[in-house]
Amino acid sequence: MSSYHESSGSGMIAADHRRKWDRDEFEQKARERLLAEKEAEERIKRKPLRFPDEPKVKRELLKAREYKVDLESKVGRTVVINKTTPSAETGGYYCDVCDCVVKDSINFLDHINGKNHQRNMGMSMKIKRSTIDDVRQRFAFKRVESEMKKKEYDLQERLEEIKEEEARMADYKRAKRQEQRKRKRGPEPEVQEDEDVAAMMGFGGFGSTKK
Repeated sequence: MSSYHESSGSGMIAADHRRKWDRDEFEQKARERLLAEKEAEERIKRKPLRFPDEPKVKRELLKAREYKVDLESKVGRTVVINKTTPSAETGGYYCDVCDCVVKDSINFLDHINGKNHQRNMGMSMKIKRSTIDDVRQRFAFKRVESEMKKKEYDLQERLEEIKEEEARMADYKRAKRQEQRKRKRGPEPEVQEDEDVAAMMGFGGFGSTKK
């Protein structure tokens, strides 16, 4: 069926009232929707499932680390890595709590001090407020620690003095033995130089009584 414009012979084109879609805008919205869905999935993975009537997990308060973080054992070492190498043996710093590898020491320290790592260890980011008794105990501990270090220093200093004294005694005994050996051998005979040879060498005037 021909349109009105076609039957009338007019050159006008009928207006298209259908909705036009912007391709770039549609793709942008699709990407944003996929990103939002992915973030929601990640939040669900990070947040443990819990029933409404299930009690909340009570986490320990944040406390100081009781061990030294190993950052130097792999310095200067060469490791061959392939596709089958376990994560703990690859380059970088491996966290067995979170099962991840961090490439450098600064980011590794940030990781083990971060919220996710502490949560995986069963601790919250809250700390215990110190009481007056806690402060007094801390001062007492530091005082005892300082006294112990002073005693260790005094002991080390005394050991150094003993070593020096033993070295001096060894030198004295060595000198006495050498002196005793000289006495056993007796006085060394004096060497009489030939006067002519001494004169040729320029030593004729030493100790001479001739005029």
